[in-house]
Amino acid sequence: MSVYTNALIHSTSPYLLQHAHNPVNWYPWGEEALQKAQQENKLLIISIGYAACHWCHVMEKEIFSDEAVAAFMNAHFVSIKVDREERPDLDQLYMQACLLINGHGGWPLNAFALPDGKPFYAVTYLPKKQWLHVLQQIVELHQQNPEQWITQAQHLAEGIQQSFLLPRLNEATGNKPLRDSYSALFEKIKPSIDFTWGGLNRAPKFPMPAVWEFLLQYAYFTHQQDALQAVLITLNRMAMGGLYDQIGGGFCRYATDIYWRIPHFEKMLYDNAQLISLYAHAYQLNPQQRFADVIRQTLAFIQRELTDASGACYSSIDADSEGEEGKFYVWTENEIRQLLDDKTAELILAYFHITPQGNWEDGKNVLYITEDDHSFARAHQLHVTEWQSILKQAKQKLFTYRTTRVRPATDTKIITAWNALMIKAYVDAYRALGEQIYLDRALRIISFIEKSMQHPDGGLWRNYAQGKPGVAGMLDDYAFLAEAYLEWYQISFDIHWLHRADALVQFAMQHFTHPASPCFFYTSDQLNPAAGLRIMEMEDQVIPSSNAVMAHVLYRLGIYLQHDPYTEHAMQMLESVLAQIDSSPIYMSRWAQLLGLTGHGIYEIAILGHAARAMALEMQKHFLPDCLYMGGTDENLPLLQHKRISGQTRIYICRNHICLAPVQSVEEALAQIGAC
Repeated sequence: MSVYTNALIHSTSPYLLQHAHNPVNWYPWGEEALQKAQQENKLLIISIGYAACHWCHVMEKEIFSDEAVAAFMNAHFVSIKVDREERPDLDQLYMQACLLINGHGGWPLNAFALPDGKPFYAVTYLPKKQWLHVLQQIVELHQQNPEQWITQAQHLAEGIQQSFLLPRLNEATGNKPLRDSYSALFEKIKPSIDFTWGGLNRAPKFPMPAVWEFLLQYAYFTHQQDALQAVLITLNRMAMGGLYDQIGGGFCRYATDIYWRIPHFEKMLYDNAQLISLYAHAYQLNPQQRFADVIRQTLAFIQRELTDASGACYSSIDADSEGEEGKFYVWTENEIRQLLDDKTAELILAYFHITPQGNWEDGKNVLYITEDDHSFARAHQLHVTEWQSILKQAKQKLFTYRTTRVRPATDTKIITAWNALMIKAYVDAYRALGEQIYLDRALRIISFIEKSMQHPDGGLWRNYAQGKPGVAGMLDDYAFLAEAYLEWYQISFDIHWLHRADALVQFAMQHFTHPASPCFFYTSDQLNPAAGLRIMEMEDQVIPSSNAVMAHVLYRLGIYLQHDPYTEHAMQMLESVLAQIDSSPIYMSRWAQLLGLTGHGIYEIAILGHAARAMALEMQKHFLPDCLYMGGTDENLPLLQHKRISGQTRIYICRNHICLAPVQSVEEALAQIGAC
C-alpha cells in the first residue's frame, strides 16, 4: 500500500488514477498547477499517456514510483499528468513539439515547458538513468542561462504555429476538375501499399481504416480493380494475423511486423468501431464469410468487454496483465496439449502456428493463421465442415480457459466521439448483416449520450467517468456524433436526428470557427488553449480528421435541408485543402472521399409511403457510397414535398434535386442508379 497520495486522486480518468499514489507530486492540467509553476518560478513537466499504453505503465513503475526520482522532480519542477484521450488538444500540441525536436514521437510523451505552458523540449520513454540525466541537464541549464529555454520555447512556438497554419481559401482551385483530381489519387497511394501482406508497406503496421474506406469508394467510382484488391488483401491479412484476437474477437492497436502477426496488445474502441464499419462495407461489396465473422465476433467482443451497463462503450483494454505485456492473449504449446485431445491439439498447433519455442517471446505464441479453412482441411484429409466444427469447439475451450486468467485492465471512461463511431459501426453492421440487435445497441448509446453527454446550452461533454462528465467536447465529438445522427436518420427516417445533427453543427459554427478560415478549431472558444496556441486538426491519423468529418456532415446536411450555406461551406473547406489531398492522400483520406462525392455527385434517394423504411433498408444492403436516403410517410424535407401518393410507396432517384420518374420496387431503383 502506497504511503503517497497526490492531486490526481480527485480525477476520474483511470490513467490519471494509476499515478495518484506515485511519490511524484502530480497535478492534473489546470490553473492550480500553472499558477504554482509561475509563483515558484519552476519549469513544467507535462507527461501525457493513456491507460492502455504499455510503455506508460513501464515508466510509471520504473521511474515515477521511484522516491529518488520523485524527490528531484518535486524539488525542481511542477509535474502535470494528462490523459491524452480526455485532452487530445494538449496531446496534439505537445506531440507536435516532440516531432519538431526529435523527428518522431510516441507515448508516454514527456514535454518540458516554461511556467506558462510553452514547451521547449520533449522526450518519449526513457530508462531511469537517462531520465534523471535529462532532468539534471535541464535544471542546470535553467539555473545557468534561463534565457536559453525562453528562446527555445519561442522558436518552438513559431514552429508549432507554422505546422498548424489556418487553412485558407485557395483562389486558384478552379483550374483542375474535381473528378480529375480524385482520379489521380490512387496512383499516388499505390507505391505505399503492400499488395502481398496488405496495409501500407512499413512496420509497425496500423490498420488506418480511413485509407481503405477511401479505396473502397475509389473502386466503386472508377472500377479500378487494383484499388479493390488492395482493400480485400488488407482485410483478409489483418483478420488472419495476430493483430486480430483469434479466440475472442476484436483488433489490437497495431502490429509490430509487416505480416500483422505480432501485435501491440492494447485494444482501442476507436479502432474496432472503424474496422467494423470497414468490414461491413467490404462485405456489402464482396460478401466473404470471413468478413461477416469478423463483424460478428468483434461486436460480440465489444458487447462483452467494452460495454457499460448503460449501453455506452468504454475506451480501451490494456496491453498488460500481471505486469506482463500480452500475457492474457498468448499461449504455450503445453497449454494447448493440456486443454485439447491429442488429435485436436495437433490440428490447432498447426493451424495457429504454435511451436514449443514460441513464435514470440519466452516460448509464448501469438495465434495467427496463414491459410483458409478449405486449404487447411484439404491438407489434413478432412472435410471442411468437419474441420470447422473441430475448430469451433477448440476455440470455445481456449476461450473458456482464457477467462480464468487475470484480465487486462479496462479504461472505463466513455468518450463521446468514440461512442459516435460505435453508433455508426452498429448501423453499418446492421446494413450488412441485417441483425436487429445491432440497432438496439446503437440506440442505447444514443440514449446515453442524449441523457449524460449533453450541456444545457446545446454543447457536448467529451468524456464521462465515475458517474459524471468531465471535459468540454472537442470538434471530433461534434463532427462524429453529427455524422452518426445522419446515419441513424437514414435507417430510421426520424426527422429528429437531422435536427439534432443540425443543432450540433450550429453550435460548432458558433464556438469553433475563425473568420480567416472555413475550417474549425479543434477546441471551442469555451476552453482556454494551452500556451495560447489553438490548432486545427486537418490530417487523418488512426482516427479521421475532425474537420474532414465536419465537412462531410455539412455537405450532406446541406443537401437534406437544401441549405446552400452548408454545402458551400463544405466546398470551401475542401478547396482549402486540395493541395494537401494531392500531396498526401494517405493522410487526407476522409477529405479524398468528400472529393469523390463532390466530383462524381450524390444520388438523393427519396422514398415516400408506408413501406419507405423497409425499401430503404433493402437498398442499403448494397454498397452505394454515393446515395443519401430520405423519406418516410411525411413530406418533411424539401425534396419530399408533393411526392407522396396515398396507398403507394414510391422511390425517386434524384440528383441536384431533379428526380427521375418514380418507381415502386428496389430492383427498379437500383437499375436507375446503375444506368445513370
